[in-house]
Order: sequence, then C-alpha cells, then structure tokens
Amino acid sequence: MANRCITGTPMPNTFPSAGSEPVAPLLRAAGISKRYGNCIANDAIHLDVYPGEIHAILGENGAGKSTLVKVIYGLIQPNAGELRFMGRRIVLAGPAAARALGIAMVFQHFSLFENLTVAENVALGLPLPEPFAAICARLAKTALAYGLPLDPRREVWRLSVGERQRIEIVRALMQNPKLLILDEPTAVLTPQEADQLFVVLNRLKNEGRSILYISHKLDEVQRLCDTATVLRAGKKVATCDPRRETAASLARMMVGADVDRVKASRARGASVPRLVIDRLSLSADGPHEGRLKEVSLKVCGGEIVGIAGVAGNGQDELFAALSGERLAANAETILIDGRAAGLFGVTERRRLGAAFVPEERLGRGAVPRMKLSENALLTGHVASGMVKRGFIDKRETLAAADRIAATFDVRKAKRDPEAASLSGGNLQKFMVGREILREPGFLVVSQPTWGVDAGAAATIRQALIDLAGRGTAVLVISQDLDELAEISDRIAVIFDGNLSAPLAASAASREILGLLMGGAAIEPRACPQEEKHAVDA
Repeated sequence: MANRCITGTPMPNTFPSAGSEPVAPLLRAAGISKRYGNCIANDAIHLDVYPGEIHAILGENGAGKSTLVKVIYGLIQPNAGELRFMGRRIVLAGPAAARALGIAMVFQHFSLFENLTVAENVALGLPLPEPFAAICARLAKTALAYGLPLDPRREVWRLSVGERQRIEIVRALMQNPKLLILDEPTAVLTPQEADQLFVVLNRLKNEGRSILYISHKLDEVQRLCDTATVLRAGKKVATCDPRRETAASLARMMVGADVDRVKASRARGASVPRLVIDRLSLSADGPHEGRLKEVSLKVCGGEIVGIAGVAGNGQDELFAALSGERLAANAETILIDGRAAGLFGVTERRRLGAAFVPEERLGRGAVPRMKLSENALLTGHVASGMVKRGFIDKRETLAAADRIAATFDVRKAKRDPEAASLSGGNLQKFMVGREILREPGFLVVSQPTWGVDAGAAATIRQALIDLAGRGTAVLVISQDLDELAEISDRIAVIFDGNLSAPLAASAASREILGLLMGGAAIEPRACPQEEKHAVDA
C-alpha cells in the first residue's frame, strides 16, 4: 500500500490501488462524536477501513479507541456522525445488527462459560438456531480450515488461554464476517501462538476481509498492519503506514511528545536474598483454580526477577501466596528478609516491608468509589503517619495522594477524585506509585503495564528499575515478554503450577521462553546469578 500520513484531516473518498481503479472503503466512520456528560470520548473522528486491509487503532489509555470500536460494533450510539458500510449508511441498534451486516468483534476479555463445552459456547453466540450436530461439524471444519484446532466436546475450563481465544475467533469466523475487530488479541498468547494468529489474520486479509486491530504492542502493529490511525484525547491526530514508521515515531504520535526510553540503574547489583520461597505448594481453591507445585525461588535486593507464563498457569495463586491472601502450609515456606512469613497475613507482611500490586485494578488494587487519598490509606496505614493514635490524619492521606500523583504523573480531573474516574493507565500509575513511595524491601507486582499505553508503561518500568537500584527485591509477574526482557535480571516461567529454574535475561530468548510457556520440558542453563546466590547462601 502507498504511504499515507495525515494529521487531523478526513481520509479521501477512495483509496488508490496500484494498477487498478480506486477502491471504496468497506467501512467509513465520518465525524463520529460521543460525549459522556462533559467528557468527550470521541471528537469528530473520521476513519476509513478498506477491503483486505489490517487497520490498527493506536492511542494512549483514554484516547477513545474502545469507544470508537464499540460505536462500530453497535454497543453504544454516537451523539454525532454517521457510519457507512459497503457504501450504505447504517444505524446499528446493537451488536446483533452489526453481526447481521458482517461486523464481528473479539474482545480482550473473553465471554465464555467455563462449565460448557467449546461447541456449546459457540452455539450460544450464533445468531440463528441450528441443529447442534451441524454446529459441531461447521465448527470443526472452520477450525481446521484456519489452522485453529479445537475439540468441540471439551469444557472451556480445561483449555489454555490461547485455546479460549481460538473459540472466540472461530465463533466470529463462523458468522462469515467482512470486518473483524480484535482488541489486544496477543495479550495472553505465547510468542508461538501469536505467530500462528498472525498467519490466520494474513489469510483473512488475503480473502478480502478487513480487520480493525487494537494493540499497545507497536512492534506487532508494524509487523502486521497496513494502516494505523492514531487517536489522542478523543481526536484523530494521524493516519499512516506503520511499516514506514519507527516504534518511537508511533509512540510520539500517540503521546504528543517523545517517550523516554527505559534506562538501567547504574546502582544495580544483587545483594542478599530478601525473598526466599522454599518448596511452596498450594492446593486448588476450587474446581477451576490452579495450584502450585513445590515452587522455589530466591530474589535478592537490587535485582528484578520476572515470572513469565500464559495466564491461568498459577500466577494468581503465586501472587496470593506471596501477598498473604492465601497462607502457606508452614511459616518457613516464605521468608521475607529472613523472617518466616508463610503464616502471616497481608498486614503483617507489609509490616515486614513487603508491598504488593495486584493485576486487577478496580476492586482488588483500588476501591472504585473511594477517593485516591482513601485508597492511599488502604495500604499506607501500616508504615506511615496516616493514622495517629487510632485516628486518620486526612491531611496526611491527601498529601500522600498528591505525592503519588506528582511523582508518577497521574492525570486527573480534580485534586482527589474517585479511583473509578481515572483511566486504566493513570490508575495503574497511582497503584504502582503508592507502593513504590513506601520504599519497600520486597515488591511483587502482577502485570504492571497491562493495557497501559507506551508513555505510562515507560514510567512504570523505569520506576521498578530505580526501586531495585535502591536495594529492593522486585518480583514481576507478566505475560509481556518484551517487558520482562527490558527490566529483568533473571526470568523464570510458570506452567501448570511448576516454576522453571531462572535464566539470565540475556540467555532467555523468546523462543526458549515460548517453549517453556507452552509446557516444553526444557532444562534451563545454569544462571551465573543463581550460582552466586547459592554461594552467598
């Protein structure tokens, strides 16, 4: 495709294809605006998607990406503007109307019933009644044709996250879509699964289908997409060919300024173990829960250890065991700065200097309807001046929230808003900043930049590196291999509750990590850092 890069202006009516007549867009969104009270989520956005095109939508958290695709899918109604599909003006009463026209969407968070089989889940998502045997046959045929193998008879709870995504994609393909919308489709995939997904998407493109692709991973956008539309603060600011841009230039369009590169701390250097996990086992807490199987690991002050793995392989259980949400079988299973802490709860572990940032922002990491100052109190009351003689010092809680916001560039509409009013990226910066400013001796953070834009991700990663540089032991649980490679000293992989021996980050190639994440029985090479720990111990 020819290079196109514009700033804030509508796309031309037709897209010239080399050696052929101009091609009309499959989808045109013209002047789409959506307001929520005084907040303008979409501001007169123009978007053209052409047949056989993979079109990325990029932007910071809160830029308006999700609002725009929800308008296109019929989930919300715009306040102004119009949609044209195959040249005809359309008004979508809901997702069913969109699907009837040939518009399908696969959401980042799957809508599957875990106790039902693959075929039963697919049947629930189809628009017209059809004999169940025919659904199973068509499901198997579609899955085979696109290289997305599925067993129609298996219950969803038995499947990996990658297999669950296949269900969503195959269910969408069974509706023969002309336009497929994908929201962060590789966020939960191994590198090998992501490569297979790209093969499928390129095949769909070659069949003449169009794809709207939302992702924060700029490298995969450059690899896969023909066009990228960039949103900022609800407005379209550019449309370009991402293959002719750099990751830095794309990030600059999204943020409006250069995004600082993450720099390793000059003071980095591992010291004594501050967290020791010794044969930690955890039984399943329910029929669909995972378990831990004799997990052992040391994390020293001054280092970052990354835990890679596909979601659902024990990450949540490991975090719960380390934070004290679930207790170990005996106290010595978990040592924090030499203190046996396996039977301590969350508050007692915080008193030992531990800090925790869970994956779920709202409901677990922060209370949605509480103010930021009140959320600062929830974890800061243990070792700060926020509570004096049993009374809350509101001036101190507000000052703590102010310090977090100033240090981590938390953008908000007023001084002390409710947590739910912040965008995902800004709330994540607040949660990470709340724990880091306590200067903990040990920090465990799960998915630190999940769904976070490039600027916020760089801020968070740099803060973790700087914290380790000041002597804290940092454990990062993440599904983003690029993130782990950027900030970690050592990387281990969790699969089915088992933790591999850590590899030096320099030796942990994407191929090796991907194989370990898929369950391959690979014996990692001895890590010099691990040998040093053994000598020190």
